Amino acid sequence: MTDSLPVLSFQSVEPQTWQLPTAEATHEFGVRLGRSLPPGSILLLNGDLGSGKTTLVQGIGAGLDIAEPIVSPTFTLINEYLNSRLPLYHFDLYRLEPTEVAALHLEIYWDGQETPLGIVAIEWPERLPYLPANYLNILLTDTADGGRLVRWAAV
Repeated sequence: MTDSLPVLSFQSVEPQTWQLPTAEATHEFGVRLGRSLPPGSILLLNGDLGSGKTTLVQGIGAGLDIAEPIVSPTFTLINEYLNSRLPLYHFDLYRLEPTEVAALHLEIYWDGQETPLGIVAIEWPERLPYLPANYLNILLTDTADGGRLVRWAAV
């Protein structure tokens, strides 16, 4: 499976698209991200419910050598995984309104002033009242054959 995954390019100004045939391929794609992303990377994860956002983050956690289970922070809002090669900060904003999100001051996770720089993964980023200056915008969509299409662009 690993050989069929694309070479990751974080510097491309052109959007990139990949077909991932299974949930396992989505996880493995996340592993490659976790091994490749530099500190301070911010991922805005877009997609419908069940499109693979948490599966992708679980793979990122595996790529960062996080031993504990990665679970969706749907009710806790923020999960911090600090015992790894880099910290992973996983947000799920699904249940929040933009004004509630603003009150969380999420920028402390990407500005490096109050928390160590790590990887920030944000599910449901359309609820952010403001965007970070630089981020990877990732859209996951289901395909008719049960796979996923991943579109990504560096912004």
